[in-house]
Amino acid sequence: MKGILLFGHGARNPEWAQPFHGIRDAILAREPAALVEPGFLELLRPSFDEAVDSLVRQGATEIVVVPIFMAAGRHVKKDLPQIAANAMDRHDGLVITLAAPVGEVPPVLAAMADYALDACTGAGG
Repeated sequence: MKGILLFGHGARNPEWAQPFHGIRDAILAREPAALVEPGFLELLRPSFDEAVDSLVRQGATEIVVVPIFMAAGRHVKKDLPQIAANAMDRHDGLVITLAAPVGEVPPVLAAMADYALDACTGAGG
């Protein structure tokens, strides 16, 4: 069974995590049986490891990590592969794959362009 881990950096202000919960809620509205959890690199909970553990407890044998980042910087290129490998070492048989950061995916870029144009004409936000 596949799970989705919405990966973010984290911040001191807990309100920073609200968009992650919004994405999770939108996924669950479309696919109520989906296994999906946010997981943060630092400062917020659940941590990446806590999110992986939760997904595994729910039955996930494969996890797709979706970085909620604008681009693949150091955390996505260096930190994320290492923490994913560590998680696979902790959970025998678990397979973790890494998706591209959302900010590099054409449909997301198109949605942001649409939003910017709507904001410019007064229709956005």
